[in-house]
Amino acid sequence: MKPFYKFSLVALAVLGLAACNQEQKTAASDTNVQLNTDTQKEAYSVGASIGRYMASHIKEQEELGIPVDRDLIVTGFKQGLAGNIQLKDDEMQKILEGLDKKVNDQRQSKAKEVSEKNLKDGQAYLDQNKSKSGVKTTASGLQYEVLQEGTGVKPKAEDTVKVKYKGTLIDGTEFDSTDKHGGEPIEFPLNRVIPGWTEGVQLMSVGSKYRFVIPANLAYGDRDMGTIPANSTLIFEVELLGVTPADAAKPADAAKADSTK
Repeated sequence: MKPFYKFSLVALAVLGLAACNQEQKTAASDTNVQLNTDTQKEAYSVGASIGRYMASHIKEQEELGIPVDRDLIVTGFKQGLAGNIQLKDDEMQKILEGLDKKVNDQRQSKAKEVSEKNLKDGQAYLDQNKSKSGVKTTASGLQYEVLQEGTGVKPKAEDTVKVKYKGTLIDGTEFDSTDKHGGEPIEFPLNRVIPGWTEGVQLMSVGSKYRFVIPANLAYGDRDMGTIPANSTLIFEVELLGVTPADAAKPADAAKADSTK
């Protein structure tokens, strides 16, 4: 017999988390459960894993404004374990599918609001930033500021570059950096990153350090990248350490570049 419905993440989150959060009077004893045997540890691990993994889903449902009746959830959970469910299978399937749709609709609505706000806030930031001394704006809308000017070669889009960088949102939140990855420089083909990088780094000479403000359309656009929300304007501080020409095997660092002049 096939399962009568597929648990949505939201439904599973509600069941798992609500069951773990049941009855404050048992909270003290819950912290002192016996975990001496493999069987005890296995059972505890199942429950703890579900509760921890699904916590974000119940939180999201509540943040989306969808009410959660925890008492009834716990009752349903217990009756499900006991095999004494008061609703028919097809009715429950329809209800849970409706819950999934409700959550998805609310999620999309909220995402649209956030995306539109990010676009508006980003444009306001760009408008303000372009008037600052030393800031230049290219035809595409990319803004850059020279923090340190190098004397080496400039890369082409097909070249591989070696850089250190830090990326932040306009509110100052750091979402990525070479320091977060151990501090070592990274290398990549310049034409395989976001357009703002491809354009901006070509303006740099080896040894330079620039600050770029990249509009959303030159970054990730309306894609939500997790740590980078949809339609975010991005700020990068980039230090160009070396260039490997597409037709060469060895990197041209600042010293080599100067010696060829």
